[in-house]
Amino acid sequence: MTDDARVSLDGPRTGATPTGRAPLRPRRRLRSFFAVLLIVLAAVLAPVSTAAVWARDVVGDRDHYVATMRPLAADPAVRAAVTDRVADAVMEYVSVKALLGTVDPDDRSALDPAIGALDGPVAAGLRNLVHSAVGSFVSGPAFATIWTQLNREAHVAAEKALTSDRGTAVTVDLAPVAEAAKRQLLDDGLSVASKIPTVHARLTLVDSEAVGRARTGFRLLRTVGPWLPVATVLSAAGGVLLAVRRRRALITLALLIAGGALLLGLGLVVFRSQYLDRLTSGIPHPAAAAVFNALTAFLRIAVRMIAVTGAVVALTAWLGGTGRVATRVRSGWRGGIGALREAMGLRTGRAGLRVLRARSWLNGTVVAIALAAYLVWDRPTLTVVAGIALLTLIALAAVELLADDGVPDAGTGATSERAHPDRRAAR
Repeated sequence: MTDDARVSLDGPRTGATPTGRAPLRPRRRLRSFFAVLLIVLAAVLAPVSTAAVWARDVVGDRDHYVATMRPLAADPAVRAAVTDRVADAVMEYVSVKALLGTVDPDDRSALDPAIGALDGPVAAGLRNLVHSAVGSFVSGPAFATIWTQLNREAHVAAEKALTSDRGTAVTVDLAPVAEAAKRQLLDDGLSVASKIPTVHARLTLVDSEAVGRARTGFRLLRTVGPWLPVATVLSAAGGVLLAVRRRRALITLALLIAGGALLLGLGLVVFRSQYLDRLTSGIPHPAAAAVFNALTAFLRIAVRMIAVTGAVVALTAWLGGTGRVATRVRSGWRGGIGALREAMGLRTGRAGLRVLRARSWLNGTVVAIALAAYLVWDRPTLTVVAGIALLTLIALAAVELLADDGVPDAGTGATSERAHPDRRAAR
């Protein structure tokens, strides 16, 4: 009896389909299911863990918070807001009436009629004098020291506001600035400034409504923050290792994480717009924008880094695959470098054969070093990114230039994979 007859009598063989292909085994299906589950979980946790690190290390840590807010002492919008707020508070105690109170009673009776007609210009002159005195101090180096101390104290209030049930605004007390302005006015000869009491002018950094909206999320992020990055890494690694097609899983994971980072960046843009639109009239809009930008600088940098890293990992994994386009790209790259090697007459001998065998590992190491340099760089600019990319291409070209078995093709002079068995193995 023939095999075909035996099959027709006994039915299809176990584990075969009518098309002759073996079905996906239940164990592989289970692996694929959990791989997809872990990859999706990692993609969801990545932006959340980034926000958790920000809440713990930037907002929740006093030293990092102060370091984040310190550069605002030189921000023009913040300086203008501080100057206006302190000048308004001081002007409540420096008026034309208070100025006349320092004049001798005998002379005051003669000055009253003249001052009455000039009350507006005199008040404006006093306002300019006070504003100039405050602005002079705020523009000086001493203000930076006071600003740092004020924000250290403000962080205590911010922690209480974010961890308690009271939705109080986060403010800084500008009394030291007002005191410095008072001394400056006395030095300028305005004796009425000696009657100015301690002025507690407050500048709002974050309003109470925004604190109330952020309180629940901040508490949750601080609670689970230390575990989220670890869970993200473990989920990503587990998803890739469990996948039947690991290269495809890695590409999918990298693209999903990059997409999640971009969504986080978009959320920051939307939240910033809504926050600034809802500000009360008593909070200067430019200063509030500067404070928001400073507090979220870590998140914006993290978004760019994660998105770029995800894109690079996905591109690298794709180029290393067996797809038609990826194969053509690799062939074009290696063919071009090979033509350059032949034009230079470069022969690397045994060293070139060793590089050829380790080419994949060397290329991976170059890309890994480039990513590490990008991630550890403090606030990388577009120029830095372009420089790292250029150096990476040069290093990859150097690896390809050295990777040679030294056996030329007949008639062309180009090296061939068929000319040496070790070259086939290296590929």
